[in-house]
Amino acid sequence: MASEQNIGVIAGLDPAIHPFAKKMDPRVKPAADAVAFWVGALLLLALFVAFLSPANADPVADFYKGKTVALVVGSPAGGGYDAMARAISRFIGRHLPGNPTVVVRNMPGAGGMLAMNYIFNAAERDGTVLLACQNNTPLEPLFGTKQARYDATKLNWLGTPSFEVAMVLLWHTVPVNSVADLKAKETQVGASGSNSTPAFYARLLNATLGTRMKLIGGYPGQNDALLAMERGELDGYPSVFESALTSTRPTWIAEKLAKPIVQYGPERLRTLPDVPFAPDLVTNEDDKLLMQAAFAPLALGRPLVAPPDVPADRVTAIRKALADTFADPEFLAEGQRMGIAVNDPRTGEQLRDVIARAYQSPPQVVARLQKLNNP
Repeated sequence: MASEQNIGVIAGLDPAIHPFAKKMDPRVKPAADAVAFWVGALLLLALFVAFLSPANADPVADFYKGKTVALVVGSPAGGGYDAMARAISRFIGRHLPGNPTVVVRNMPGAGGMLAMNYIFNAAERDGTVLLACQNNTPLEPLFGTKQARYDATKLNWLGTPSFEVAMVLLWHTVPVNSVADLKAKETQVGASGSNSTPAFYARLLNATLGTRMKLIGGYPGQNDALLAMERGELDGYPSVFESALTSTRPTWIAEKLAKPIVQYGPERLRTLPDVPFAPDLVTNEDDKLLMQAAFAPLALGRPLVAPPDVPADRVTAIRKALADTFADPEFLAEGQRMGIAVNDPRTGEQLRDVIARAYQSPPQVVARLQKLNNP
């Protein structure tokens, strides 16, 4: 058993406070030093083991390391959504913990609803399957579309590189120069069919602003309608996205070949400060709520989404990786080269809030929305 003096030294007692420590035999000091050395070594070893313990590991990185993530696109190869998804796939893996390989899978059909139905009902819910979806598909159940078998409020929204602002665009020779003129004169505008997005927005503006746009069907896409405007077959088009116009007809507005009469979406364009903003023109509360719900797809931009029930830490990591991708200088340079708009990225939380507000619309607003969508 150690003597009282030995215990005093080993315990590090101050001789000024503990007189018995002064009586320590000098031969005991080396033993005390050895004890102190091994105590320190054991403490360092404990800290090292704690650092390497599972509690301090990154479970998200461990999960994704060596895995392949599928980025599904709800449209055919070669389109704008496909180009955006492929650009994102080349960068997001760099920013996601574990650096998984990301591959694009096209799943076109039913206007994007085939892919959305798959994500909600059949895809793996572990963070290895994501979707770049058309912005109208999340609202299709609200619009009364029966093929939509999903609940957009239960999906994990990840973010978007941009939002969309649309405009009613008329050819420069048409004698309509204001919203008042658009109310007073019947104007022929193109659409692919009565259930198309441009047709829906034309009916919406007619119902809320009192405009008199007459739909002329048979134009498969926007480019076909713009060519018809040039030929004088159409007065205009009711839903031209500013991002699409700048990439396909960048000189039209600057050279006054076409004129925007009214713009609509989540917010007005800073580049068109003198063009009226549709939500500012309505005073009826139901009309305002109707526009808010109807313009929700434009606020979603080109959204990315994950299935329900993905672990929360992986959702957080994917959202951050996507935001980091949208801020990556190399991605921005590639997007500019490819004509991909990254004008105002929105977070997954912001997209979730847009969808939640739309689905909380009053019953009378939902009824009007569904009637406009299914004439």
